[in-house]
Amino acid sequence: MTFAMLPPRDQLVTIMQRIYHGRMTTLSGGNLSIRDDDGSLWITPAGIDKGRLTPNDIIHVHADGRCEGPHRPSSELPFHRAIYASRPDLRAIVHAHPPALVAFSIARVAPSTALIPHARAVCGAVRYAPYARPGSEQLGAAIAATFAHGSDVVMLENHGVVAGGADLLTAFQRLETLDFCARIQILAQRLGGVVSLSDAQIALFDRLPQAQGTFTPGPASSRERELRLQLCDFVARACDRQLMISTEGVISARLDADRFVITPTGFDRRDLTPGDIVLIDGGRAEAGKRPSRSVNLHHAIYQRHADIGASMTAQTPAATAYAVSTTHFDTRGIPESYVLLRDVPRVLYGQPYTAPERVAEVISTRAPVLLMQNDGVMTAGRTVLEAFDRLEVAEYSARALIDIEAIGALVPIGPKELEDLRTAYALD
Repeated sequence: MTFAMLPPRDQLVTIMQRIYHGRMTTLSGGNLSIRDDDGSLWITPAGIDKGRLTPNDIIHVHADGRCEGPHRPSSELPFHRAIYASRPDLRAIVHAHPPALVAFSIARVAPSTALIPHARAVCGAVRYAPYARPGSEQLGAAIAATFAHGSDVVMLENHGVVAGGADLLTAFQRLETLDFCARIQILAQRLGGVVSLSDAQIALFDRLPQAQGTFTPGPASSRERELRLQLCDFVARACDRQLMISTEGVISARLDADRFVITPTGFDRRDLTPGDIVLIDGGRAEAGKRPSRSVNLHHAIYQRHADIGASMTAQTPAATAYAVSTTHFDTRGIPESYVLLRDVPRVLYGQPYTAPERVAEVISTRAPVLLMQNDGVMTAGRTVLEAFDRLEVAEYSARALIDIEAIGALVPIGPKELEDLRTAYALD
């Protein structure tokens, strides 16, 4: 069942589970609501463990104010009502306290949505609402007034963030994307500086080329069905491990010399099904489906490298912090990092889309990981498992390197030890 077909109760529980297990709120924090067609609201309860929320816990607040359910509605019900009154186009609201966004709210600075190409399109203009006591009518009036200016994401001074949307998934994606921007920015600033995209560079993302033509495939082979399922499983794992978000991240896997399967664009990554995956044959896309915007890059990689069987791109926070800064990503910290990642090159912003053949020349089995400036990290491997392993190791290694800044200086493995690793693991 697609998310949009779930009843309001189940939608609220599903998204709250993502928020809680994604470490964007505590068991007592955060609240979500959906405005129904009849004007009533479905809202999460007050004082209930968000990590164990069930559909039966959800409160139905009727238009006349009558509450139906086993608990009290969220104490923030006043601001949900106020926002809906000021923005009739919104049908869902998400409020949470992700640590990175709370840090920005305390500093009263908005995270930049110009670090990675899709963030501004997802979040829109981010504004601040002045401080007011949680649960008060004054807070509701302040937030509603800020939403009335047209913002779909509002930061709350010394509090957290509220996002709205035409549906609950859209509202959640705005929260999730802004949280990723905040995490990336905080980590990048520890590295010594952040490089932002210009408006023209961001606009490039809306003009990306697609696959050349379409075709109608025949019955899927057992191998193809296995790979489709594997891509879905690893995307879900990447989302659970906070290596991808619901709106971004790509995995592909080779079937043979001319064909590969790749994740689609415009789909909720966490709930992809094998039928959503797109088959590419000779550069043509399976009819009726839209492959990832980076389909031409993946095609160029498979055309150039017969020994690469899978590749993926993601905006993992720590590795992407290196991608939005000018600091070198040094993999010589521990043997595992160097063996799996090797030296990590960097390609210029936009090249993965405007010059895919050039990027395909950079990545290889000898250089299986690269940074895409102001975009993220790309990994390649013989299998999906190997490419995913490199993605995880790249993120963990990057995070360790950033954490070193609070302890001391990096002491890398020396030339003699590196040569020993190259010989032992046949890296050359």
